[in-house]
Parts: sequence; structure tokens; C-alpha cells
Amino acid sequence: MEYAALHGIVWDKGTFWVTIAVLIFLGFFGRKIVGAVVTMLDQRSAAIRRELDEAARLRGEAEVILRDAEARREAALAQAKDMLALAGREAERLAEELLADAAAAAKRREQMALERIAAAENAAVAEVREAAASLASRAAEKLLGETIDESRDAPLIDQAIAQLPAALRKQAA
Repeated sequence: MEYAALHGIVWDKGTFWVTIAVLIFLGFFGRKIVGAVVTMLDQRSAAIRRELDEAARLRGEAEVILRDAEARREAALAQAKDMLALAGREAERLAEELLADAAAAAKRREQMALERIAAAENAAVAEVREAAASLASRAAEKLLGETIDESRDAPLIDQAIAQLPAALRKQAA
């Protein structure tokens, strides 16, 4: 069968006329089909080009945004470092201030304690003096009561009264 298709008159066969019909069809409509295909491909190419241009524009915008974000991050890091340094200095200053306040408070308490001790010493000394004066006074009273009688009493009283103004002036000065 293959042999028969290849031999003989070509226009008697159906394949010849189908081929001719396809060639005529392509002759009439080929340009239009090719033009439509080319137009479609050009439109597709233009759409792809627009999408690529849009993608490039968006990439440029993204790079700008990225650089801006990196700059803001660097600025924030620098600001955070500055804040940490400032906080450290402030903490040191507060610690020194607290130490100074604590030392001043300790010194005030020490001074108050020394004043209390001095006041207690003075009170104890005054109490001892009062007790000694009281004891001396009782001893003198007893001694004078035993040794001095009325005959010796009057001249001693007169002598004490006479010495009283001089003793008062001495005490006032």
C-alpha cells in the first residue's frame, strides 16, 4: 500500500488534494494567522516586559525601604547604646550620691551618739557632784552640830554674813 501511494499520478490521490487545500488555506489565512500569533506573542511579550519593569521598580523601592530600615536600625542601636551609657553614668552618680548620703547619715548618727554620751557624762557628773555636795553638806552639818555650840555659833554666822557680798560678786563675775 505504501508503494502504491508513492507511484502513479499524484493528483489522483486524496493526499495531494488535502495538501493543496492546506497550502491554499495557509496562503489565504496564513498571514492573518501568523499576524495574529505574532500580535498575540508581541502582546504577551509587552505584558511580560511591563511586569518585569514593575518588578524592577518594586525591587528598587524595596531596596530603598531596606536601606532606610537598616539606617533606622543602626540609628536605634546607636541611640540604645547612648541610653545604656547614660543609664550607667546615672547609676554610678546615684550610687555615689547614696554612698555620700549614707556616710553623712552615719556621721550624723555618730555625732548624735557622742552628744548623748557627753550629755550622759555631764548628767552623771552633775549627779555625782550633787550627791557629793549633799553628803558634804550632811557631814558638815553633823560635824558643826557636834563641834559648835551657841557661844561659838554667833561669831561664825556674823563672819559668814560679812563675807557674803564678796562671794556673790565673785560668783557674778
